[in-house]
Amino acid sequence: MSETGRVSDSFFAARDHLLRLSGEPERARSEFRWPDVGDHFNWAHDVFDRIAADNDTTALWIAEETGNEHKRSFRELKRRSDQVANWLRGIGAKRGDIAMLMLGNHVELWEIMLAAMKLGVVILPTSVVLGPQELVDRVERGNVRWVFAGPEDAVKFAGIPGDFRGVGVRLDEGTMDQRAALYDWARFEESRSASVAPVEKETSSGDPALLYFTSGTTKLPKIAVHSHTSYPLGHFTTMSWLGVRPGDVHSVISAPGWAKHAWSSFFGPWNVGATVYVANYAKFKAERIIAELDRVGVTSFCAPPTVWRMLIQSELGAKPSALREIVSAGEPLNPEVISRIEDAWGLVLRDGYGQTETTATIGNMPGEPVVPGAMGRPLPGVDIVLIDPMTGEEGDEGEACLRLAPEDGGTGAARPVNLMTGYYGNPEATAEAMTGGFYHTGDVAHRDENGSLTFVGRTDDIFKASDFKVSPFEVESVLLEHDFVAEAAVVGCPDDTRLNVTKAYVSLPQHVAASEETAREILVHARKALPAYMRVRRVEFFELPKTTSGKIRRVELRTREEAAHSAGERITSEWREEDFPDLKDA
Repeated sequence: MSETGRVSDSFFAARDHLLRLSGEPERARSEFRWPDVGDHFNWAHDVFDRIAADNDTTALWIAEETGNEHKRSFRELKRRSDQVANWLRGIGAKRGDIAMLMLGNHVELWEIMLAAMKLGVVILPTSVVLGPQELVDRVERGNVRWVFAGPEDAVKFAGIPGDFRGVGVRLDEGTMDQRAALYDWARFEESRSASVAPVEKETSSGDPALLYFTSGTTKLPKIAVHSHTSYPLGHFTTMSWLGVRPGDVHSVISAPGWAKHAWSSFFGPWNVGATVYVANYAKFKAERIIAELDRVGVTSFCAPPTVWRMLIQSELGAKPSALREIVSAGEPLNPEVISRIEDAWGLVLRDGYGQTETTATIGNMPGEPVVPGAMGRPLPGVDIVLIDPMTGEEGDEGEACLRLAPEDGGTGAARPVNLMTGYYGNPEATAEAMTGGFYHTGDVAHRDENGSLTFVGRTDDIFKASDFKVSPFEVESVLLEHDFVAEAAVVGCPDDTRLNVTKAYVSLPQHVAASEETAREILVHARKALPAYMRVRRVEFFELPKTTSGKIRRVELRTREEAAHSAGERITSEWREEDFPDLKDA
């Protein structure tokens, strides 16, 4: 048997074992072993092409706001990715080159990702919402050699320094002539005349395959490097958490450029030959998404907590007919959201956890009881340890860490398969993240008697009030139970007596006024629902600062509070407990 055949057999044997154990999470966790795929594993060659052989099943289905739809079968994408790979090689792209992929949800994005993997070109997915200043940083620190962009984004690169060549996607000759900045860009449409002959596999398993800038919620974004095993193979965990099966139609609300897009719009569903469905709409409309899930026959659906919160604020209506699995990731999922969805649809919304640096690592799997508000348990093949940040001891509460070597000191992978190889160009940050024999996530969790893990907060976000530890997530979850709260971000405000007092920055629904009475209602709710040491003592109605990937930047809110405290000033737009003398009687 050829090496390619052996590699593929190893991958598919492990995959099929996980699929047979779908609905049996305990057995999946205890029996799963990472397959040995050897030194030359390449997912696009060894997995996708094997699935695509003579396979006319729809692999990709994109619906546009205009009503137009684009469908590509596995067979078509295999042929087209070979053609794109041959064309890229012909214009000079080679193994190890770093290519920035700044595209929306267009068919070309999937074609280029497959072609780049086949060649060994390293993919740097990039969000289309980034501006020129952020692109300067990414081009420079990412050592970018190729840029793929559409008409609206290609012009952003005019004047950006760097030794890179642009490839215009959907740029016709007229557009190129009108935009002088693009005069030397190649046109992706020319790839349609290239050879469709299969390209030779030249990569090694440990070669870099994807680079991702982290979300940067507290510091300058770092660049996580994923190899041809850590992401493609590592997404067995994501596949298990999603509960996706062969023949399914899977959909996710996620923008290209962020790691979650590859989780659920590429590797997770395609590992089992499922269809990826994308509703390519500029603006999210709850009613329309629900109708689409029903029309298309989506069986598994993933969306971030922000989207689920928007859904429960709308008219949910009946469950989409084919829907079987619903999951959430990106930020902690509040219990109120889970209960509202279950009441309406009769489905349990399952939370999952992972980072840009990993695939899914913790999750509530299909077929197991869900503790509302809990992330779940370590997924198959993942060893999670909770380390006390102060003492370094293992326990039932602490920073969630991945063990870098087998606990018994025996044979096995020297590091988790689904962990990045390191931070690009930043050995200091890599060493800091990998200290003490663990990869440190920076997220604190609590483990209950059944092994389920609940998110407590980022190590940077947790604060002390009157010597008690306060988890912003716990307070935010309680606030979200009130109808006046659409979103909330909780921070500690410096206080000379209590060390910190708890403040909630609140985003209101459209129909609620930012008034004194609204502030009082929220403070009363928090007073009744929270213990005294966690009680919200200040509230402000505010547009929450977020990263381009949609995560709340509490660091900006903390800085704002620290500046006011240092100046001895009160923020005039906030409401405090003491503004309501009758509050103690409420």
